[in-house]
Amino acid sequence: MPNRRSLLISGATAALAALASNRAIASGPGRAAWPRPLRRGARLRAVNPGTWMDPDRDLTPLRERCRAEGWLLDIPTDVKGQWRYFSGTDRDRRAALLEAWHDPGVDAVISLGGGWGSARVLESGFRFPRRPKWSLGFSDSSSLLLAQWAAGLPGAIHGSNGGPDEQWRRTVDLLCGRPVESLEGIGVRRGVAEGPLVVTNLTVATHLIGTPWLPSLQGAILVLEDVGEAPYRIDRMLTQWRSAGLLDNVVGIACGRFSWDEDDILPGDFTMEEILEERLGDLGIPLALNLPVGHGLPNQALPLGAMGRLDGRRGLLDLLP
Repeated sequence: MPNRRSLLISGATAALAALASNRAIASGPGRAAWPRPLRRGARLRAVNPGTWMDPDRDLTPLRERCRAEGWLLDIPTDVKGQWRYFSGTDRDRRAALLEAWHDPGVDAVISLGGGWGSARVLESGFRFPRRPKWSLGFSDSSSLLLAQWAAGLPGAIHGSNGGPDEQWRRTVDLLCGRPVESLEGIGVRRGVAEGPLVVTNLTVATHLIGTPWLPSLQGAILVLEDVGEAPYRIDRMLTQWRSAGLLDNVVGIACGRFSWDEDDILPGDFTMEEILEERLGDLGIPLALNLPVGHGLPNQALPLGAMGRLDGRRGLLDLLP
């Protein structure tokens, strides 16, 4: 089975149209309005804030997908740079992000690659400008998505720029302000919760605890996923979240895909589903597992900060208009 690093490397409804004017915005002090839906002629910028990618990786399919929507995708040469195991020095990667975010002609920022490095860009001094902008990424880029929402800037979408056409269409629909379908998993704990979505890779978010880049989870529906982590390591991280009180005011939890090496489980150990239910099932809030979110296919896109409804009995997650 591929190791964690290779998996990570291989690694935003009338809803969003309504986001700009109604309760689909998780608004509050310091919260900006959602960016305008993308239209033909929109300009997107690719960045690689993490691990270096194969210099032979063909980015033509992504460029063609964008062109089919009438979008122009800028792919700077530095996305295929390399400095040790990063795509560039922290300073270089920070500069690339600052350029993309501060360019008023760029409507959306797409993170390529994965692995590790986005949190180092934050630590090196990257700060978001006070204007909303669409951003797309997942895995290691979760740190940037979380930091964007923590800064009061909507527009962060947890999702992939690759994958099958159906998956890509959902991402396009979100970016263009069109409705998307419910996501269906397995209901574990009954109840219905409504709140802003906070969507992230568990490992990445765990390493943001105690920093300014982990947003408030007050009243939120938390959506978690991970890859390459054995159940006992998921247990360890969730125990930290519980002990730190981070789950005290969450109104619902939905777990996406959690994958791991089967050799990490010995006879008598908890299965992944058992440990997720054991650590998250006693909080008195709706809980659903196995949503099609995260590493693997499909990786269905979800917008951070959009209002959602989680049905813990049916295992359904909806975006609210």
